[in-house]
Amino acid sequence: QVQLVESGGGLVQAGGSLRLSCAASGRTFNRYQMGWFRQAPGKEREFVARISWNGAITTYADSVKGRFTISRDNAKNTMYLQMNSLKPEDTAVYYCAADPKIDGNNWHKIDYWGQGTQVTVSS
Repeated sequence: QVQLVESGGGLVQAGGSLRLSCAASGRTFNRYQMGWFRQAPGKEREFVARISWNGAITTYADSVKGRFTISRDNAKNTMYLQMNSLKPEDTAVYYCAADPKIDGNNWHKIDYWGQGTQVTVSS
């Protein structure tokens, strides 16, 4: 079992930055790929980024590439998402996810989710 708790969301102006954190419980944190997804009102949940169990491999959605950086600290059971150059279209609830294999196209199959944290970017 893995429990995930996100933090760090908030309101920011366009061009600003936020850092999201995802704290995980459970001794098997470093066995899982971790990822971030987001869901805007009236839209499907979408993939943002994922990171391999040891942090060596990262993958990003085209919409955030070059602006967002995913990282993890297995010693602290924590994953991060540094978001720079934020745009109004980044406004969404951001969810932390854990799974042996994060598939960005099949979020329905992911084992563990956090409760979500709201990110609002004003223009």
